Amino acid sequence: MADTEKILFGMVTSAGDVGRLVSRRRKAQGLTQADLAGLGQTGNRFIGELERGKGTVQFDKVLHVLKLLGLDVVVVERGS
Repeated sequence: MADTEKILFGMVTSAGDVGRLVSRRRKAQGLTQADLAGLGQTGNRFIGELERGKGTVQFDKVLHVLKLLGLDVVVVERGS
């Protein structure tokens, strides 16, 4: 795959969407929640709350976990 080719995982409109995406990606990489928490230097509780879509998780930690899973956040203008 060329550097400019990216895979679109779907639109994110809620914390639940992010949680489902993180859970699927973690499992696809063969990681447990504890593995991901260790890699991200967070607690298991944080990963569990993130995957359950808790809306009050710390955004900077969410971005860090997404980066660890090889995911980027891109903001684009909505079409009319």
